[in-house]
Formats: sequence, C-alpha cells, structure tokens
Amino acid sequence: MSFESLGLRAELIRAVSEKGYSEPTKIQQQAIPPVLEGRDLMGGAQTGTGKTAGFTLPLLHRLMSSRKEGSDRRYIRALILTPTRELAAQVADSVETYGQYLPLTSSVVFGGVKINPQIQKLRKGVDVLVATPGRLLDHVNQKTVDLSRLEILVLDEADRMLDMGFIRDIRRVLALLPKQKQTLFFSATFSTDIKKLANELLHTPALIEVAQQNSTAERISQIVHPVDKTRKRELLSYLIGSNNWQQVLVFNRTKHGADRLAKQLSSDGISAAAIHGNKSQGARTRALADFKMGKVRVLVATDIAARGLDIDQLPHVVNFELPNVAEDYVHRIGRTGRAGNEGEAMSLVCIDEIKLLKDIERLIKREISSEIIPGYEPDASIKASPVKNNSRVDFNRPKQGRVKSKNKQHGKSGPAFQNKDGINRTRRKVA
Repeated sequence: MSFESLGLRAELIRAVSEKGYSEPTKIQQQAIPPVLEGRDLMGGAQTGTGKTAGFTLPLLHRLMSSRKEGSDRRYIRALILTPTRELAAQVADSVETYGQYLPLTSSVVFGGVKINPQIQKLRKGVDVLVATPGRLLDHVNQKTVDLSRLEILVLDEADRMLDMGFIRDIRRVLALLPKQKQTLFFSATFSTDIKKLANELLHTPALIEVAQQNSTAERISQIVHPVDKTRKRELLSYLIGSNNWQQVLVFNRTKHGADRLAKQLSSDGISAAAIHGNKSQGARTRALADFKMGKVRVLVATDIAARGLDIDQLPHVVNFELPNVAEDYVHRIGRTGRAGNEGEAMSLVCIDEIKLLKDIERLIKREISSEIIPGYEPDASIKASPVKNNSRVDFNRPKQGRVKSKNKQHGKSGPAFQNKDGINRTRRKVA
C-alpha cells in the first residue's frame, strides 16, 4: 500500500516523500481512512510506529478540504493536546513538515518559556495549535485563543495526561469546544480511565489497535543485569566504556537522582546531561540537541521524557532504575527500535526492584532474559527493601503543599498560585 492509495492530497504526498517515507505503517494504513471520512477515532499503537503522522496527515487533508478562501483565520481550527513539552514540540515539527506545501498556519504553546511571543503568533491567526493543557488554559485566561469554532480535536498520549493529573484541565478545555467536532484519541496504551473518557466524548468511533496492548516492539532486544544498588553507577560506566556506546538514553525515577547520575558519569569521563521537569525549557532543549548531535554521550531522563523524545536510530536505552508504573517501561524502551530500526534496552535491577520487574513482565507477557556481568555479582546477604508500586504515583509532580491565602478560596481544585507570567491558576503538573 502507498500513501497515494490512501487518498491524501498531492502536497502531503510530496512532503512525506521528501521525508523518505514511501509506504505507510500499519497504524497509518488503518487510521488515515476513517479520519479522512470524518469519523471519531481511538488509535492505539506501539510507540515509534508512526502514530503522529497517522493523525497529522489526515488532519491537514481535512482542514484543506473545508478551507474557505479569504475566510477569517483568527480562530483555531484544529487542536492537538499533548502531556509534555517535548512531545508538543515533536508533534508541532510534524505538522510543519507535512504541511509545508499547504497554505495552513500552525503554532505550539507550552510552559517553561515566555508567553508573550506565543501571544503575538496566535494573534496573527493559526489553523493548527499544538499545546500542553496548562499553557493552553493560560492563553484561554488571557483570551488569546478562540476555540469556539474548532473542527478537530486530538488527544495524544491521553493516558499519560490522566496519569499526570491533567483531567481537570482537559475537562476545562473540552467545555470551551463546540459539540460538533471530530475527536481523535491516540496513545500507546489505553487505560480504563481513558476508555471511560472516550465513551463520554467520542461518537461511534473507529477503534484501531495495530499491536497487542502494552506489547513492546519486536526489534528491541531486552535484558536485565542484576546488580547491587550501590554498584549501579559503576556498572553503567563500565558498560558504556567497554562497549564504546556513543549514544545512550538512561532513565532514573527522580529528578534529583537524574542530576546526580549525570554528574557522576561526567566525573567518570563520560559526557552526560540530565533532562527533567525542574529544568528550564531552554536547558531541556539544549540538552536534547547536544545529545542528538553527539556532543554528550549520555542523556539521563525522568519519565517526563519517556513520551515525546524522537531520536533517530537511538541504539541504547538503559533503565538505571525501573519505573514505579509498569506501563512506563513500555514507553521508556520505545525510544529505541523506532521506525523499523533495531534497538537495545537493558535494565540494571537490584534486589529492591524484583517486584517492579515482575509487574513489568506480567504486563508485557514475557520473561526478560537476565545476565550477571562478571565482577558485578549481587551480594546475596543484602535483604530487599521493596520499592512500592503505585499506578498513580508521578515522581515529576510538584508537591501539593498548602499555601496561605488571604481570601482562603482554595476550594477543591487545590491552592492558587501566580506563575511567572502573572497568571493565577491552580497548582498542577508543569508541562
């Protein structure tokens, strides 16, 4: 099957061809036709299978089909919501790349950067807006976006948005949208909460799932290296150095731990940088750019980076610490083995993480091979202090501390605060 056979516009075919793609992936083959027909859709696919193009291409096609020459373009026609800044930037790049030969405008808004440049661009008129929920509501409060005539809504990685506590923000956004619109849910996994939300919003949707739910890509080799907790960093440095790995994405559970590990690796003579929610957007962008260009060999990340990092031919992913949420393992290792390439994912597992490992194996329905590295044998006398597994724990979420307020109008939505842009809103996960 070719992209031409799917009925996409010639301008889109040209842009796709220039990206080097000649045949659509399975998710694109199954998702594009119903979206072109105007149907609501729930789309599930393994990460790295072309999901973004699966909704971006037909979205742009439909906007062109309903576009009126000389019409007022000061309102948003399509909105794509994502949970993280990195994913928002990635999706925005796809919209710009695939739509480069179309007379459509697009923009992206997310937190961590100044809001005024975003406002200036929105005032010029935008057809497609990619946004994180928090910053979108900032623009709503400043009346810089008009969502009243929206034609298409996309929730990308919707389950992650719920896990990160965005459900209240999402419902606030949904209340601003017209009832008559096309709604698309795309995610690598579908939780019970997501299916419940979809039942409320979608009208006779097409259901697309091109792989077994929560399965991992076939081209990713997976292995576990048992090791004592205190020797993990030593083993990681040994693996990177002895194998001459030049590009390694390493996952840590906490922001502090990510910073500490990056510094330790640097002291070992291995160039490394950390990326997490406490970093400014500029620092996150620079760290990712340096990693992609090979200026640093190791990028240490928390789970905020598990979705949205798109790195061409990334060869190695290492779980320095296993995630507390088993589903996040799928998204972590999905950063490698993308677009048909092969990848390697390894996990450094101490005795405290055995239960987390079993939860992951139960989720992916397979046992992960284990290999002890000579010289790093675990100490059998060490007793386990298991890490608690909580499907709703988010280690990147700011602590919900109560703050004093003269008006005491905290309500159920949590304490109010004023962000650096001078906007009062409730405390939530920073995107």
